[in-house]
Amino acid sequence: MNIKNKSIKELEVVCQDIRDRILEVVSKNGGHLSSTLGATELIVAMHKVFDSKKDPFIFDVSHQSYAHKLLTERWDAFETLRQFDGLCGYTKPSESDDDYFVAGHSSTSISLGVGAAKAIAIKGEQESRIPVVMIGDGSMTAGMVYEALNELGDRKYPMIIILNDNEMSIAKPIGALSRMLSSAMASPFYQRFKKTTESFVDNFGEGAHYIAKRMEEGLKLITPGIMFEEMGINYIGPVDGHNLEQLIDIFETARKLNRPVIIHAQTLKGKGYDIAEGKEEKWHGVGPFDLEDGKSSKKSSAKSATQIYTDALLHLAKENEKIVGATAAMPSGTGMSDLLELYPDRFWDVAIAEQHAVTSMSALAKEGFKPFCTIYSTFLQRGYDQVIHDTCLMDLPVVFALDRAGIVGEDGETHQGVFDISFLRAIPNMTLFAPRDEKSFHQAMAFAAAYEHPCSLRYPRGAFKETSLIESTPFELGKSQLLESHESDTLFIGYGNGVGRAYETSLHLEEKVSILDLRFVKPLDEEILRELSKRHKRWFVFSDSSKMGGVGSAILEFLAQEKIIDIEVTSFEYEDSFITHGNTLLVEESLNILPKQLAERVNI
Repeated sequence: MNIKNKSIKELEVVCQDIRDRILEVVSKNGGHLSSTLGATELIVAMHKVFDSKKDPFIFDVSHQSYAHKLLTERWDAFETLRQFDGLCGYTKPSESDDDYFVAGHSSTSISLGVGAAKAIAIKGEQESRIPVVMIGDGSMTAGMVYEALNELGDRKYPMIIILNDNEMSIAKPIGALSRMLSSAMASPFYQRFKKTTESFVDNFGEGAHYIAKRMEEGLKLITPGIMFEEMGINYIGPVDGHNLEQLIDIFETARKLNRPVIIHAQTLKGKGYDIAEGKEEKWHGVGPFDLEDGKSSKKSSAKSATQIYTDALLHLAKENEKIVGATAAMPSGTGMSDLLELYPDRFWDVAIAEQHAVTSMSALAKEGFKPFCTIYSTFLQRGYDQVIHDTCLMDLPVVFALDRAGIVGEDGETHQGVFDISFLRAIPNMTLFAPRDEKSFHQAMAFAAAYEHPCSLRYPRGAFKETSLIESTPFELGKSQLLESHESDTLFIGYGNGVGRAYETSLHLEEKVSILDLRFVKPLDEEILRELSKRHKRWFVFSDSSKMGGVGSAILEFLAQEKIIDIEVTSFEYEDSFITHGNTLLVEESLNILPKQLAERVNI
C-alpha cells in the first residue's frame, strides 16, 4: 500500500482500516493484540516518512509489526497470520523484502540498528539510507539495549530509535512546561539552534562552554531524556504516539539531523478496541476471541502444565519460607502471577532480563534460599552464560523450571522450546528431569525443592499428553520408572511429555511393547538401561526436544561407554532444523511425529 502522497485525513482512515483488519484476523487466529493496535500510527508515520525497501525497518520482538505487514503487500495474506504455511506472527525476511530481520526475542533491535548503521557508513550510503528502530519500553529493561546505546552514543551513527512507551514513561513529564519544552525540542528551529550553538561555543573559550553546558543541563533536568542525552544521543519527547501529523513532522526532522535520535512516543495499548485498551496483560497475546464481548472462543477442560506448576509451587511456598522465585516479564505465561501477589517479598518479576534473573537467584541460593527460576525454554537461552558461570560453577541449588518445552504452535521458530536439553546437558553439576503428567509433576517439584544442586525440569505448553499407565512413584535421583513390561523386542523410552507420545504410539501397534518413563536424562538410570538392553534390542526414544545432544544422544553415549553394540536406537526427537509456526497438530504432522505416523515408522 503506497501512502506517500496521502493526506493526514486519509492516513487516519488508513489507521482505522488497519485496526479493523487486525481485529478481524486476530479474533479468529489469535496473536498479539494490544501492543500492535497501539503502534498503528507510529508504523503508518514510519512508512510515510521512510522507505522500508531501502531503510532497515527493525522491530524489537516484532510482535507489534502487524500494521507494517499490512502496509507491505500482505493485506490479503494477513488472513493466514500464524497459520501453518501462512504469515508469521513476527518479521521474517523470507516472507517479505520489507522485513529486515527475523525477530521474536526482545531487546535486539538497537544492536541490529547499530550494525546496519555501520554497514551503511562503510558502503557510503548515509545520504540515502538510515536504520529505523521501534522498541517498546518493556524491552528497555534488558542490558543488551544499553550495550548498544553506549556504542551508538560514542560513534554517533545516524539512526532513528522510536521508543514506543505503552506501559510507563521512562520518567514522568512534569506538567505543561515539560510538554511545551518537548514540543519545542522536536521543532526544526530548536534542532538548528542547538547545532549552531554547539558550533558557536567551539569558537570561544571555556566560559562559553561552561555557560552553554549549564543551560543545557538545566533544560535536561525537566525533561525525561537526560539519560539518553548524557549518552550522546539526541532525545525528542515525550510525544503523542497517536498524533499522525506531529509524528510525521518529528520523523522528518529527526531524519535530517544526521545523528542518532531517540523519539519517545507514548501510546495506548489496545488503542481502538475498548475492551483491550489499557494495561491488562491478558490482551498482550490472545487466542481466538469474540469481538463483541472479548471472551475467549476456545474452552479447554484439561489442566495445563503451567497451572499444575503454579499449584505445586504454591503448595511448596506455603510449607517452606525459604522457597523464592523469579520470572522475566512473563508472570501470567509462566503461572507466577499468584505467587507474586501472595508472596511479593519472595517472588519477583524482574522484567525482560533473563541474565539478571539467573544471577540474582544464584545469590539467593548462596544465602540459603531455594530459588525457582521460572522461564520459557526458549528464553533461558538468553541467560546461558549465567547458568554456567553463576549457578553451576558454584554448584548452587537453583531450580530452572522451563515452561513451553517442545513445540509451542503459532509462535513458531523463535519460540519453539526444543534446545534446552541439548544446551543444559553439557554443563557440570546440572541435573535434568521431567514429569509426564499431573501427579508426577507434583512429585518432580517435591524432589526439586529438596535437591541441593542445580537442576532443571521441563514441561509443555498446554496439557500433558494422556498416559493411562501405572501410577507415578516419587522421584529419586537418576531413577526411571518402567511403566509396561512385555516379552517384546521393542522398548519405548519416553522423557517428559514424550511418555504420552510413546503411549499413544503404542496404541497403534499390534505387538505389545515395553514403555520406560526415563524421568532423568542426566544422570541416566544406567542400572535399568543395562537390564533392558538384555531383553529389548530395538529402542525408540520419544522426547519433545532437539535430536542433536538430546535424549537419544545421551542414551547412545551410555551404550557406547558400556560397549553395548547390539542395540538399534531410533530417536523420534526433532531433526536439525528450525520448526515452523502453525497449529501444533499440523506442525507435528509435517514433522511425521503424530502417533499414527510414528507407529508406521516403528513397523518399518
